[in-house]
Parts: sequence; C-alpha cells; structure tokens
Amino acid sequence: MIDHISIPTEAGSFDAIAAGPEDGRPVLLLHGFPEAAVEWEHQVATLGVLGFRAVAPDQRGYSPDVRPEQASDYSIDHLVGDVVTITEALGWPKFDLVGHDWGGAVAWWTADAHPERLRSLAVVSTPHPAALAEAMKTDEDQHLRTRYLTEWRQTRVTERRMLENDGRALRDMFERRVSPSKVDDYVQRLSEPGALTAALNWYRAGRPAGKIGKIAVPTLYVWSTEDVSFGSTAALDTANWVTGPYRFEMLEDVTHWAPEEAPEAVTSLLVEHLHAR
Repeated sequence: MIDHISIPTEAGSFDAIAAGPEDGRPVLLLHGFPEAAVEWEHQVATLGVLGFRAVAPDQRGYSPDVRPEQASDYSIDHLVGDVVTITEALGWPKFDLVGHDWGGAVAWWTADAHPERLRSLAVVSTPHPAALAEAMKTDEDQHLRTRYLTEWRQTRVTERRMLENDGRALRDMFERRVSPSKVDDYVQRLSEPGALTAALNWYRAGRPAGKIGKIAVPTLYVWSTEDVSFGSTAALDTANWVTGPYRFEMLEDVTHWAPEEAPEAVTSLLVEHLHAR
C-alpha cells in the first residue's frame, strides 16, 4: 500500500514514502523533529486509497543524501526551497501541503512565499510563526514551553545527551504516546553518524531573514490541548494570521504527537479539509 521512493533533486536525493495513483491529486506531507516521513504512514496510506497521490519525504538532514554539514544550510529559505524543488521534481505545479512540528513551520513559510503553488494548507501542532513569536514574548507559559530552544541551539553536548543510554532523552520526548517500534526507528535513524546534528541544525540555522505575513490559502490548523511545546495563546492567535478560509480544530487530551497518537482523528480532519477544496 505504501511505496518507498527516491526523489532526485539538485540538492541530492530525498527518501520518501508514497501512496496512491501517479495522476492523483498531489499532497505533500512534512514531518517534524525527531521523527521522519513514516510519522505520516497512516495519513499517506489512507489518502492513497482515496485516490490522492500522497508523498512524505525525509527532509533535509534526515535523508542521508541531503545532509550538508553547515548549520546555515538548514535555514528556512533552504527548507522552503526543498519543498519547491521536491514538488517540481514530482511534476506538481500545484499541490496540497501538510506539516507537523518543524514540518508545520516549513509549511507556513511555504504558504507565505509561494501561495500560488498551494491548493490548500494543513498544519498540525505548530501555530503560525508570527503568532508563536508574539506569544514567546508576551506569554510566560509559552516562554517556558520553548526554553529548551536555547540549549539545543548553542551546544553540541545536546547530541551526546540525547543519544546516551540508548537514546533515553529522545525516547522520553514521545511521552509514551507513540508506538515503541516507531520510536526505535527514529532513535536508530538519528544514531547514524551526523544525523542528529543535521536534525538539530534546523534549530541552529538562525532566525529567518524576513518576516512572515498573513496566509491567504485555505488553511486547516489542528492543535492538541496537551501539546507540551505550543500553548493556547499562540494556537488561538493563529486565526488572526490567516486571511483565507480558515478552520481551527482542537484535539482534547492529545499531546504534541497527534499524527501518530490520534491518527484516525487527524486523518479524518485532513480528508474533510481536502475534500472541501
């Protein structure tokens, strides 16, 4: 039902999972940290059965063939550029874009920079970047939720700490809400030489050079009440940063790992969103 494919680009070949007919309506799904494309396997498989062409790539740093060494090579401009490059390689002039966690941030920035390429946008967990930035400045709760960013950006000791004791720190991030086999897979991937540093370089690349604006494409935003990273202030303020058709859905008693913890709920919302467009 799910195929493993390689997407050749000028940056290198991106590994990906895919499902559905080649001529199906294209949907690109972007994973977060510390996951990989397989976080979307339930959504990709279901979309494929429904006739969509769903593709989820292992993004820059996660695909072994696209793993530059410099932190600056993981700036938001490069990450958005990868979305454009991947979809061009797939022959998709227009597509639906889905993202979670860091993949959600890339999705927001892509919708801002290339609205003409998107049929729709769906983001899980990650609020609009401007809403998040404001909440980090004005909301003590959000500031506390994201204080780990300082450590991850400034020290390479983070890699050793995350991987010691069979990746205990990485495993603990998932709050026992993701299947052990999937967590084993993620830890194994990030234990490869250079892989975890590449993933953390997303945090170390520095702030975006420009400012993000309001999003005009039809948008679905899904936030979970038990999300440890993103509080309600930024989640609720995201509505003020979308000018196009907007739908906000709240998942009760679900954590940050919604695509895997509540796959049926997330998939159902995504399918409804896509069918409405």
